[in-house]
Amino acid sequence: MPLPAILERLRLPVIAAPMFIVSNPDLVIAQMRAGIVGSFPALNARPASQLDEWLHRITEETRCGVPFAVNLIVHKTNARLDEDLKTLAKWKVPLVITSLGANTEVNAAIHNWGGIVLHDVIDDSFARKAIEKGADGLIAVAAGAGGHAGRQSPFALMQEIRAWFDGPVALSGAIACGRSILAAQAMGADFAYIGTPWIATSEANAAAAYKQAIVESSAADIVYSSLFTGVHGNYLRPSIAAAGLDPDNLPQGDKNQMDFGSGGNSDAKAWRDIWGAGQGVGAIKAIEPVATRVETLLAQYQAAKRELPGRIDER
Repeated sequence: MPLPAILERLRLPVIAAPMFIVSNPDLVIAQMRAGIVGSFPALNARPASQLDEWLHRITEETRCGVPFAVNLIVHKTNARLDEDLKTLAKWKVPLVITSLGANTEVNAAIHNWGGIVLHDVIDDSFARKAIEKGADGLIAVAAGAGGHAGRQSPFALMQEIRAWFDGPVALSGAIACGRSILAAQAMGADFAYIGTPWIATSEANAAAAYKQAIVESSAADIVYSSLFTGVHGNYLRPSIAAAGLDPDNLPQGDKNQMDFGSGGNSDAKAWRDIWGAGQGVGAIKAIEPVATRVETLLAQYQAAKRELPGRIDER
């Protein structure tokens, strides 16, 4: 499905980010029915045979024309990659989000069934490698994004990518209100890539304490650390403290010890014990259904579009 066709089917130009443990069929189905692209990590379906069941359910229960996406970890520690890829091929998954390693063979396999590949990147050099290896589009993961996140400002990241790439781009990084979705478009993104707001929804597979922590937190409660997976990410300070660690004095993680099959590198496992969240968390004030959250985002987005002309100097 080409980009214009996808955008025409959406109520908002939003791709819901796939979140470990949190994203499940209930969440994805609710997101799609609300008019945004839903997604989940393939590794959330455990055992691997459950992935086929999830894709069957999502396909059967969402005949609304809105596509969904599945995230594949393209890293040597993901022992399920080949098996999961075959399952995605069976169901002809329309969008595949690849992470942690652009792979020519994986991209070619996805293209064989007509799928679109979006690869997440944290800087321009990774973006160029992803496109060179056959990705159709990019997810620009800027500073402030929940979970694994980059260090660069979204302004810097988007301007460097758009200097040479005119294909599909989704922008991630502290986007939690409708005004920010419009801002992402103004910077050149086709989609806003949103994760944290979906954690505090009734459909999300997150512990009640996790959902409540999202509601009670602000940007000051986000800690950027590589300890838990070997890759830098943003996490909720209260969950780090609850695990008996000092959020202000965390050791560096070892990238060579990354193991996405085990759930993390420390005794406190990401994402079970250490809770990911982005810097936009302060915009989330309640636990509510996905449909309600989308309605709020849509109203904010439309209001921002109406207000924008009055804020622009037309000289």
